[in-house]
Amino acid sequence: MRVWLTGGSGMLGTTIRHLAPQVAPGVTLLAPPRAELDLADRAAVADWLAANPVDAVIHAAARVGGIAANIADPAGFLTANLRINDAVISGAAEAGVPRLLFLGSSCMYPRDHRQPLVEGDILAAPLEPTNEGYALAKITGARLCDHLSRQAGVAYRTLIPCNLFGTRDHFGSASAHLLAAAITKVVDARDAGRDTVEIWGTGTARREFLDADHLARFILSVLPRLPDLPGLLNVGADADHAVNDWYAMVARAAGWRGRFTHDLSRPEGMRAKLMSSARARALGYEPPTTARMQASIAAAVAACRARKAAAP
Repeated sequence: MRVWLTGGSGMLGTTIRHLAPQVAPGVTLLAPPRAELDLADRAAVADWLAANPVDAVIHAAARVGGIAANIADPAGFLTANLRINDAVISGAAEAGVPRLLFLGSSCMYPRDHRQPLVEGDILAAPLEPTNEGYALAKITGARLCDHLSRQAGVAYRTLIPCNLFGTRDHFGSASAHLLAAAITKVVDARDAGRDTVEIWGTGTARREFLDADHLARFILSVLPRLPDLPGLLNVGADADHAVNDWYAMVARAAGWRGRFTHDLSRPEGMRAKLMSSARARALGYEPPTTARMQASIAAAVAACRARKAAAP
């Protein structure tokens, strides 16, 4: 199976590329870099697909960022991702690609809604304002997949993962999400001998995280059976923790024994967004165990340290 992977240089994309030869040896991945193919250029995408026929698409590319970046430029996150999703998803349909897996986001769900969130809750209530632009683009992409599946008879499906982290995370960058940012701050504090690390907000907001490796394995396993998947499918850990607790886990893994302070003037986003992975479980998905999550956090801490040591 020839598969076009977008976002191949991102955390999830690089993980999929790393695992594919051993997990899905029958899959040949095509992952042109950004310098070779501008995913926001509809004509360029159409030309690339004409020259590179594929059997399926894993659409993992997006303009992403943490809470500060989303607050600063909601219009940019909305328009950039709308353009990318239209070019890739519509372009694939026009090229006759029969299967596509679109990566959504838990921010597609309403703020302060019932817990755990199920797939039918999307658009049931207002979105979280701090990442509304990004969320709207993801919702639109998912709806486009659904409409094309019904109109054109293709199997275009949307996976909705919870927050991701991993050894290939964006440690220390402006696009880093909560756990990668926490790891970077704690590792920096340990190396510099500082005894405090700041957490935005109260630290009581709850978040669900999944190792990108765990998600990548599931993605590769369901590619051959996309037509059997529902249009929307949550994939998470089926457990969440307070932000304060995530920082504490990172501190233990890093061997840092300082204390945390809180900047209450900073935003902390949705109070909770735990998702139900019941649909995915029925399809054979198994969320990670507690021991697996702890090992994954320790591996991410080690990766952050190694990247920092290798930096010029």
